Amino acid sequence: MADLAYRTLVYVHLLLFVLWLGADVGVFVLGQHFRRRAVYDLPQRLVLLKLLVTVDMVPRTAWALMVPVSLSVAAGGGWAVVPVGVIAAAWGVAAVWLWLVWDAHLHDQTPRAKRDRTIEFWLKIGLTLGYLGLGGYWLASGDAPTWLALKALLFGMIFAAAIMIDVAFRPVGPLLMRLIADGSSDATEVPLLAVMNRTRLWVWAVYALLVATSWLGTVKPG
Repeated sequence: MADLAYRTLVYVHLLLFVLWLGADVGVFVLGQHFRRRAVYDLPQRLVLLKLLVTVDMVPRTAWALMVPVSLSVAAGGGWAVVPVGVIAAAWGVAAVWLWLVWDAHLHDQTPRAKRDRTIEFWLKIGLTLGYLGLGGYWLASGDAPTWLALKALLFGMIFAAAIMIDVAFRPVGPLLMRLIADGSSDATEVPLLAVMNRTRLWVWAVYALLVATSWLGTVKPG
Protein backbone atom coordinates (compact mmCIF):
# COMPACT_ATOMS: atom_id res chain seq x y z
CA MET A 1 0.00 0.00 0.00
CA ALA A 2 2.84 2.39 0.88
CA ASP A 3 4.53 1.66 -2.44
CA LEU A 4 1.29 2.35 -4.32
CA ALA A 5 0.84 5.64 -2.45
CA TYR A 6 4.39 6.68 -3.32
CA ARG A 7 4.02 5.80 -7.01
CA THR A 8 0.72 7.71 -7.09
CA LEU A 9 2.45 10.75 -5.63
CA VAL A 10 5.17 10.47 -8.29
CA TYR A 11 2.46 10.34 -10.95
CA VAL A 12 0.73 13.41 -9.49
CA HIS A 13 4.08 15.19 -9.34
CA LEU A 14 4.65 14.45 -13.03
CA LEU A 15 1.09 15.47 -13.91
CA LEU A 16 1.52 18.81 -12.13
CA PHE A 17 4.72 19.45 -14.08
CA VAL A 18 2.96 18.72 -17.38
CA LEU A 19 0.03 20.98 -16.48
CA TRP A 20 2.34 23.74 -15.25
CA LEU A 21 4.65 23.87 -18.26
CA GLY A 22 2.00 22.96 -20.85
CA ALA A 23 -0.50 25.56 -19.73
CA ASP A 24 2.25 28.14 -19.33
CA VAL A 25 3.18 27.63 -22.97
CA GLY A 26 -0.47 28.25 -23.81
CA VAL A 27 -0.33 31.51 -21.84
CA PHE A 28 2.82 32.48 -23.74
CA VAL A 29 1.22 31.76 -27.12
CA LEU A 30 -1.90 33.77 -26.27
CA GLY A 31 0.33 36.63 -25.17
CA GLN A 32 2.20 36.51 -28.45
CA HIS A 33 -1.07 36.76 -30.39
CA PHE A 34 -2.25 39.62 -28.19
CA ARG A 35 0.79 41.59 -29.34
CA ARG A 36 -0.20 41.34 -33.04
CA ARG A 37 -2.06 44.61 -33.48
CA ALA A 38 -1.71 44.30 -37.27
CA VAL A 39 -3.56 40.96 -37.30
CA TYR A 40 -6.31 41.39 -34.67
CA ASP A 41 -8.47 44.35 -33.80
CA LEU A 42 -8.61 45.54 -30.19
CA PRO A 43 -11.81 43.67 -29.15
CA GLN A 44 -10.33 40.42 -30.48
CA ARG A 45 -7.08 41.04 -28.62
CA LEU A 46 -8.97 41.69 -25.38
CA VAL A 47 -10.72 38.32 -25.79
CA LEU A 48 -7.29 36.70 -26.20
CA LEU A 49 -6.16 38.45 -23.04
CA LYS A 50 -9.20 37.17 -21.15
CA LEU A 51 -8.41 33.64 -22.30
CA LEU A 52 -4.79 34.15 -21.23
CA VAL A 53 -5.84 35.07 -17.70
CA THR A 54 -8.11 32.01 -17.50
CA VAL A 55 -5.49 29.57 -18.82
CA ASP A 56 -2.93 31.09 -16.44
CA MET A 57 -4.91 29.68 -13.51
CA VAL A 58 -3.73 26.18 -14.45
CA PRO A 59 0.02 26.79 -13.88
CA ARG A 60 -0.74 28.91 -10.82
CA THR A 61 -2.75 26.03 -9.33
CA ALA A 62 -0.11 23.44 -10.26
CA TRP A 63 2.61 25.62 -8.75
CA ALA A 64 0.86 25.79 -5.38
CA LEU A 65 0.23 22.04 -5.29
CA MET A 66 3.81 21.26 -6.30
CA VAL A 67 5.06 22.45 -2.91
CA PRO A 68 3.46 19.76 -0.70
CA VAL A 69 3.59 17.09 -3.41
CA SER A 70 7.34 17.51 -3.97
CA LEU A 71 8.06 17.27 -0.23
CA SER A 72 5.74 14.26 0.08
CA VAL A 73 7.56 12.52 -2.78
CA ALA A 74 10.96 13.23 -1.21
CA ALA A 75 9.81 11.76 2.09
CA GLY A 76 7.79 8.87 0.62
CA GLY A 77 10.67 7.72 -1.57
CA GLY A 78 13.15 7.84 1.31
CA TRP A 79 15.22 10.44 -0.52
CA ALA A 80 15.30 12.79 2.47
CA VAL A 81 14.03 12.95 6.02
CA VAL A 82 11.13 15.37 6.03
CA PRO A 83 9.21 15.58 9.33
CA VAL A 84 5.51 14.81 9.15
CA GLY A 85 4.80 18.23 10.66
CA VAL A 86 6.64 19.94 7.81
CA ILE A 87 4.66 18.00 5.21
CA ALA A 88 1.39 18.79 6.98
CA ALA A 89 2.36 22.47 7.12
CA ALA A 90 3.19 22.39 3.41
CA TRP A 91 -0.27 21.08 2.58
CA GLY A 92 -1.78 23.79 4.78
CA VAL A 93 0.26 26.49 3.02
CA ALA A 94 -0.81 25.11 -0.35
CA ALA A 95 -4.46 25.25 0.67
CA VAL A 96 -4.12 28.89 1.76
CA TRP A 97 -2.18 29.72 -1.40
CA LEU A 98 -4.83 28.13 -3.64
CA TRP A 99 -7.57 30.04 -1.87
CA LEU A 100 -5.71 33.33 -2.35
CA VAL A 101 -5.07 32.63 -6.04
CA TRP A 102 -8.63 31.65 -6.87
CA ASP A 103 -10.27 34.25 -4.64
CA ALA A 104 -8.23 36.99 -6.34
CA HIS A 105 -9.16 35.58 -9.75
CA LEU A 106 -12.89 35.48 -8.95
CA HIS A 107 -12.86 38.99 -7.47
CA ASP A 108 -10.47 40.58 -9.94
CA GLN A 109 -10.14 44.38 -10.04
CA THR A 110 -11.39 44.75 -6.46
CA PRO A 111 -9.68 45.71 -3.17
CA ARG A 112 -10.23 42.12 -2.05
CA ALA A 113 -8.20 40.80 -4.98
CA LYS A 114 -5.46 43.34 -4.28
CA ARG A 115 -5.31 42.17 -0.65
CA ASP A 116 -5.15 38.51 -1.72
CA ARG A 117 -2.31 39.17 -4.15
CA THR A 118 -0.34 41.14 -1.56
CA ILE A 119 -0.58 38.23 0.90
CA GLU A 120 0.32 35.78 -1.86
CA PHE A 121 3.35 37.89 -2.83
CA TRP A 122 4.82 37.71 0.66
CA LEU A 123 3.93 34.02 0.95
CA LYS A 124 5.91 33.33 -2.22
CA ILE A 125 8.88 35.29 -0.91
CA GLY A 126 8.82 33.13 2.23
CA LEU A 127 8.67 29.95 0.15
CA THR A 128 11.50 31.20 -2.06
CA LEU A 129 13.73 31.66 0.96
CA GLY A 130 12.54 28.33 2.37
CA TYR A 131 13.45 26.30 -0.70
CA LEU A 132 16.78 28.08 -1.20
CA GLY A 133 17.60 27.45 2.46
CA LEU A 134 16.51 23.81 2.24
CA GLY A 135 18.60 23.17 -0.87
CA GLY A 136 21.62 24.85 0.70
CA TYR A 137 21.19 22.86 3.91
CA TRP A 138 20.92 19.56 2.03
CA LEU A 139 24.04 20.37 0.01
CA ALA A 140 26.03 21.25 3.12
CA SER A 141 24.77 18.43 5.36
CA GLY A 142 24.49 15.60 2.85
CA ASP A 143 21.10 14.69 4.32
CA ALA A 144 19.72 14.36 0.77
CA PRO A 145 21.24 13.35 -2.58
CA THR A 146 23.02 16.15 -4.42
CA TRP A 147 20.47 16.04 -7.25
CA LEU A 148 17.62 16.57 -4.77
CA ALA A 149 19.44 19.43 -3.06
CA LEU A 150 20.03 21.07 -6.44
CA LYS A 151 16.41 20.50 -7.36
CA ALA A 152 15.30 22.31 -4.19
CA LEU A 153 17.64 25.21 -5.04
CA LEU A 154 16.30 25.40 -8.58
CA PHE A 155 12.73 25.31 -7.29
CA GLY A 156 13.57 28.29 -5.09
CA MET A 157 14.97 30.04 -8.16
CA ILE A 158 11.72 29.27 -10.03
CA PHE A 159 9.86 31.04 -7.23
CA ALA A 160 12.19 34.03 -7.53
CA ALA A 161 11.82 34.23 -11.33
CA ALA A 162 8.03 33.83 -11.13
CA ILE A 163 7.86 36.61 -8.53
CA MET A 164 9.79 38.79 -10.95
CA ILE A 165 7.21 38.00 -13.65
CA ASP A 166 4.49 39.40 -11.43
CA VAL A 167 6.61 42.44 -10.50
CA ALA A 168 7.55 43.17 -14.12
CA PHE A 169 3.93 42.71 -15.23
CA ARG A 170 2.42 45.20 -12.75
CA PRO A 171 2.54 48.22 -15.11
CA VAL A 172 0.41 46.29 -17.63
CA GLY A 173 -2.83 47.06 -15.77
CA PRO A 174 -2.72 50.87 -16.07
CA LEU A 175 -1.25 50.65 -19.58
CA LEU A 176 -4.02 48.31 -20.66
CA MET A 177 -6.67 50.63 -19.24
CA ARG A 178 -5.12 53.46 -21.24
CA LEU A 179 -5.17 51.30 -24.38
CA ILE A 180 -8.87 50.51 -23.89
CA ALA A 181 -9.76 54.14 -23.16
CA ASP A 182 -7.69 55.81 -25.89
CA GLY A 183 -7.61 53.09 -28.54
CA SER A 184 -4.72 51.48 -30.37
CA SER A 185 -1.87 53.79 -31.35
CA ASP A 186 1.89 53.95 -30.97
CA ALA A 187 1.40 56.10 -27.87
CA THR A 188 -0.66 53.37 -26.14
CA GLU A 189 0.87 50.24 -27.70
CA VAL A 190 4.63 50.86 -27.51
CA PRO A 191 4.87 51.26 -23.70
CA LEU A 192 2.66 48.18 -23.23
CA LEU A 193 4.81 46.15 -25.61
CA ALA A 194 7.98 47.24 -23.79
CA VAL A 195 6.64 45.98 -20.46
CA MET A 196 5.57 42.67 -22.02
CA ASN A 197 9.01 42.24 -23.59
CA ARG A 198 10.72 42.76 -20.23
CA THR A 199 8.36 40.30 -18.57
CA ARG A 200 9.04 37.69 -21.25
CA LEU A 201 12.70 37.43 -20.16
CA TRP A 202 11.60 36.14 -16.75
CA VAL A 203 9.13 33.76 -18.42
CA TRP A 204 11.97 32.18 -20.39
CA ALA A 205 13.95 31.88 -17.14
CA VAL A 206 11.08 29.94 -15.53
CA TYR A 207 10.87 27.60 -18.52
CA ALA A 208 14.61 26.89 -18.40
CA LEU A 209 14.53 26.27 -14.65
CA LEU A 210 11.49 23.98 -14.95
CA VAL A 211 13.23 21.89 -17.60
CA ALA A 212 16.42 21.68 -15.51
CA THR A 213 14.45 20.75 -12.38
CA SER A 214 12.49 18.01 -14.16
CA TRP A 215 15.73 16.63 -15.64
CA LEU A 216 17.28 16.35 -12.18
CA GLY A 217 14.20 14.64 -10.79
CA THR A 218 13.99 12.16 -13.66
CA VAL A 219 17.66 11.33 -14.29
CA LYS A 220 18.84 11.67 -10.66
CA PRO A 221 22.51 12.15 -11.66
CA GLY A 222 25.10 10.82 -9.24
